[in-house]
Amino acid sequence: MRREYEIRVESMARVEGEGGVHVRFKGGKVDYVEVSIYEPPRFFEALLKGRDYRDAPDITSRICGICPLAYVMSSSRAIEKILGIEVDENLIKLRRAAYLGEWVASHILHIAFLHAPDFLGYKSAIQMVGDHGDFIKSSLRLKSFGNKVVEVIAGRPVHPVGFRVGGMHRVLRKDELKPLLKGVKEAKELVRGVLEFVLKLPMPEIRHEMTFMSLRNGIRYPVLEGDVVASNGLSFPEEDLEKHIIVEQMRYSNSLRYRLEDGSPYVVGPSARFNLNYDFLHPEVKEFLRSYGVLPPLRNSYQSIIARAAETCHAIYEIEELLRSYKEPERPYLESDVREGESAAITEAPRGMLYHRYRISGDGKIIYANIIAPTCQNYAAMEEDIKKVAPEIVNAEFSRAQGVVEQIIRNYDPCISCSVHAIKLNIVRE
Repeated sequence: MRREYEIRVESMARVEGEGGVHVRFKGGKVDYVEVSIYEPPRFFEALLKGRDYRDAPDITSRICGICPLAYVMSSSRAIEKILGIEVDENLIKLRRAAYLGEWVASHILHIAFLHAPDFLGYKSAIQMVGDHGDFIKSSLRLKSFGNKVVEVIAGRPVHPVGFRVGGMHRVLRKDELKPLLKGVKEAKELVRGVLEFVLKLPMPEIRHEMTFMSLRNGIRYPVLEGDVVASNGLSFPEEDLEKHIIVEQMRYSNSLRYRLEDGSPYVVGPSARFNLNYDFLHPEVKEFLRSYGVLPPLRNSYQSIIARAAETCHAIYEIEELLRSYKEPERPYLESDVREGESAAITEAPRGMLYHRYRISGDGKIIYANIIAPTCQNYAAMEEDIKKVAPEIVNAEFSRAQGVVEQIIRNYDPCISCSVHAIKLNIVRE
């Protein structure tokens, strides 16, 4: 007997942005999956045209309120490459420390308040307080610490204004960093508890055979710089990303979707960085992970929360090292004669590689811009993962099917505003 029906969920919390999911079954198998992103496009590349190159960091940082520094850094680095500017090593330390502070704030937001409830059967983090109050309190304090790092170094915690092309707007005095160094001790104690909590979460099984891709520089865990490397052996300079991927415009989505040249999906973000740069994780983090039997590669997309927690721990350890070794530079930024040119740069946003390409004219005006956000690159992988869990949801009650599909999406910590606050789930069984 042919049976066809449709279920709709109008909204889902614990994701960032607006999107939808449509799953159709035929004969007990998944026939069709689409992850639609229906949030209106904002045309930031068009807004940049005709603007002075120095405006790019401040304008693009408004793309996201969770990871604005990622946009500041990718845009600054791309333009600095055009102008031949070599930023002072101590300013790079502050860039890296602030960026890692953003990682802490973003990662903890996702781990504790968006993702952990899925594993423990709660509808929200608020419901967890009674049973896991210490975890929630620790997470709040850690998020506050990450925000404070960004605020002290970059001027304010959201859409910070302290950085610019060539460096910073002013020299940061070393004594201004003392409050952060005082906070590091508590943060290190709290983050180990959060990592341990995550390592004890019940972990659903799903085998992920996709290609992982991230930066790698051979010196340190990737944040600001490196070549692009992939688990399939691919390696190329950051400027060449567009030569190795194909872009698709889906009829059901306002977001572009990216795949490798052979048409296969790839994964960026914490799991990719963890798998491809594990050797550069802080030794104490690696030791703690080994005590729980966690080693790369992580091929279960649910384990992204482990990679995210490990990175949070690493970030706090490294922030301390960067702040202690910082020395005040002679000047806050370097300038260069304006010249015509084009270049691209990638930095590692909390959710993965963030690519910016710019072309500027001889008078310093932006005449071309292209931005590829991490969620766009994970888009195809999300759809493939939903196909992998089909046996779990093909005959399941709607609430169970909805929960599994939503968690698959949340495994990627999607930022749909950069590219889901509301996900519509539409399941059609035939």
